[in-house]
Amino acid sequence: MAREMKYETAMNQLQSIADKMENGELDIDSLCEQLKTAQKLIKLCKDKLTKTDSEIKAVLEEKC
Repeated sequence: MAREMKYETAMNQLQSIADKMENGELDIDSLCEQLKTAQKLIKLCKDKLTKTDSEIKAVLEEKC
């Protein structure tokens, strides 16, 4: 995974993994690896959203 992956890229990869799982395209070994990747991507997205939320709140507090 890229060191500084964009949120949109991570979400696209998550969607791709979900699509493959829903369509039964993954064997058991691939499924395990894809789940691990999805877990990392979810954490990355959550962290980015939390950081962005904090930054937005800080900017809004400065204006008041």
